[in-house]
Amino acid sequence: MKALPLQSFEISGPLAALLSTFFGLLIMTKIDLTPEVRRKPVIAQEIAFAAIHLAPLGALWTGATWFDWTVCAVLYFTRMFWVTGGYHRYFAHKSYKTSRWFQFVIAFMSQTTAQKGALWWAAHHRHHHRHSDTPADPHSMKIYGFWYSHIGWIVGPDFKETDYKVIGDYAKYPELVWLNKHYLVPPTILAVVVTALGGIVNGNGITDMFTSAGLSTLFIGFFLSTVILYHATFSINSIMHKVGSQRYESHDESRNSIWLALLTMGEGWHNNHHYYEVAARQGFFWWEIDITYYILKGLSSVGLIWDLKGVPKHILHSKNKQEAAQLRKKYENEKQHEEKVLESEHA
Repeated sequence: MKALPLQSFEISGPLAALLSTFFGLLIMTKIDLTPEVRRKPVIAQEIAFAAIHLAPLGALWTGATWFDWTVCAVLYFTRMFWVTGGYHRYFAHKSYKTSRWFQFVIAFMSQTTAQKGALWWAAHHRHHHRHSDTPADPHSMKIYGFWYSHIGWIVGPDFKETDYKVIGDYAKYPELVWLNKHYLVPPTILAVVVTALGGIVNGNGITDMFTSAGLSTLFIGFFLSTVILYHATFSINSIMHKVGSQRYESHDESRNSIWLALLTMGEGWHNNHHYYEVAARQGFFWWEIDITYYILKGLSSVGLIWDLKGVPKHILHSKNKQEAAQLRKKYENEKQHEEKVLESEHA
């Protein structure tokens, strides 16, 4: 049998585009589901992390006062704001602008959470958005499972270093680089202050900070709030890529949850965020509670920050990026028509 020439099998037009997309998706799906080899934690290097989790048990010997529990609650919510408004919305996504001195304050306060340096945190988070729920994602629950996405990637050795190329827009500031390298300075200072306050309030003065009066505040006020803060933050990487609803087609497993939004001061609107990551607000609609955004608006009103990035109308009311592009064109045409009408009325 005579072989048919190759061009006899050429397909063009819509059918070619459809087949190309279909086979392309098959190939991408196969690649995307192949996990990277991730190394196991080196236990000796994680003693400090384990000790932080065990430290609150010290209160079994010292007891705990109403002041200790009050400090715990205050430090949790105060520092959650700096995680969401600082690490995340400022350093990772540049969703607003500020002065150089207040930028340092944001970094310092964010690092009191003991979640490493601001540049380290933001660099890895940017990497996460570029590769969300693919094997290159540092903490994809879809690819690596719950425990790895929640805590395994942190205690493992693969993501210990800061990729300064990814965060070069902030790595040009030497004070931020210094703070990033000496990331334990802010939480250490906070721990000492908390212990001293415990000595003053629970005891007879600052000299009682190293007795049960101060140590109980350290165990409950500082360490317990830090541990709770850890896992509330980590839940966004794990639970929020599995539990909740999806409003937008973000091409990953990100979800929205009012309960996580309340616990994390707005971060629970995770699907919103993955659809349009640069916005200063993650609760896109008025009924989506976003306490971090409310505080950012307050800081903006007194001039500490400015140029908060909003959510464009075409993003807000679309389902995917294709529809968003169509809506943007529609709204632009409507605006141009309104401007022409106004011009004709004043002519």
